[in-house]
Amino acid sequence: MTPPITDQTPPGRVLIVDDESAIVETIRIRLEREGYQCRGAEDGEEALRAVVDEEFDVVLLDIMLPARSGLEVLERIKRSSARGPEVVMMTAYASVDTAVRSLKLGAFDYLTKPFDHMDKIALIVRNACDRRRLLRRAEMLEQELQEKHRFENMIGASPKMQEVFHTIERISKSTSNVLIQGESGTGKELVASAIHYSSPRKEGPFVVINCAALTETLLESELFGHEKGSFTGALYRKEGLFEVGHGGTVFLDEITSIPPHIQVKLLRVLQEGEIKRVGGTQTQTVDVRIIAASNEDLQAQINRGMYREDLFYRLNVIFISLPSLKERRGDIPLLAFHFMKKYSRKTGKKITGITPEVIEAFDRYPWEGNVRELENVIEHAVVLQAGERLTLEALPPTFFNRPLQEETAKEDEIEKPYKEAKREVIDSFNRRYLRKVIEESGGNIRAAAEKAGMDRTNFRRLMKQYGIQD
Repeated sequence: MTPPITDQTPPGRVLIVDDESAIVETIRIRLEREGYQCRGAEDGEEALRAVVDEEFDVVLLDIMLPARSGLEVLERIKRSSARGPEVVMMTAYASVDTAVRSLKLGAFDYLTKPFDHMDKIALIVRNACDRRRLLRRAEMLEQELQEKHRFENMIGASPKMQEVFHTIERISKSTSNVLIQGESGTGKELVASAIHYSSPRKEGPFVVINCAALTETLLESELFGHEKGSFTGALYRKEGLFEVGHGGTVFLDEITSIPPHIQVKLLRVLQEGEIKRVGGTQTQTVDVRIIAASNEDLQAQINRGMYREDLFYRLNVIFISLPSLKERRGDIPLLAFHFMKKYSRKTGKKITGITPEVIEAFDRYPWEGNVRELENVIEHAVVLQAGERLTLEALPPTFFNRPLQEETAKEDEIEKPYKEAKREVIDSFNRRYLRKVIEESGGNIRAAAEKAGMDRTNFRRLMKQYGIQD
């Protein structure tokens, strides 16, 4: 018997196409017992109209139909959409040639009349539904992956970050090597990922290696692979990351850690597209784009004789400089709300906002760890926060171990009572934040409210309070 349909494998929609109404009705009754929704069609024209008007998971299609043959209908269905239903062919005139042609045209399976067991039809329909769900799930995951790495989803409204975004956009059709320079925690890997997934190589692999995290021997083996017995512990042949990344992108983080003799081998990859495994004698051709990153000034390393100048110029075809968080303080509120929403979803908490005192403290904090440190602070706060808004009490103790940047008070502020002066500072921030988030949302108030983690009514109330017009 066919396994029962469960909540994890929901039934699908089936179109049964046959000019014999008795066959359509018999199959329909059997499949509806399993929970499928069924519709019948008497000929090819009706079937094609049904596929256009409705969405089906499976089409059971008789080959011998009036006016238009089942094979022609199959070909039309497959040609009209790669994401269309799975098609199972049915016929009383079985032949090897017909079966082969059906499968070549894209049929999922082939059934011969008369049907010995109706359970077999139910099983094939279920397998076809499962395959379509898997294909659609794979498409969804691929789309999510593409969305995740789109540079438009990177957070930053400051001029320096906008310049980074524009550079990524301009080089989106290029496959040239890229050098990214920026402090630790500024998002170098995120930018590299965005470059790869917006490039012609996006269907290929994106391979990441932190050159500073490995010993010299392991780094050489990871990059170029090794032959069995080439060094102690090399118990088998291993492909290097340049082989694994063939047709895609290899991201080399912290490239100042690469020792001189490996720099020579890397230069050969860039110049000739060739590698040789450690302990090997055969040269292999690889096709990779290299994106390199460093938190140090490579030109200074070259001047000290620590880095090859010719390698630097091969890597530095396109240069991107990432600003530190201190250089883009205007982005701190946007980043903070972004991470608040991210970890609220992860933890299942209903955190809807951040108090002005926290934003004010964030604005004065040194952020030596840049965006990565900000994200860690927000994650900690979301986990510990009991209320609906992040407060100073939820921030990690280490946050208060570093002195906040001192601000010089204006003369008119000193002459005012503390509470009044503080309220004016907070009001100034709120006004700037609202205008910025509305600008970033293209004037769409609904989108701006969502970005700010607020409902639209409260967002409009604040707009009115601070004299901001639609």
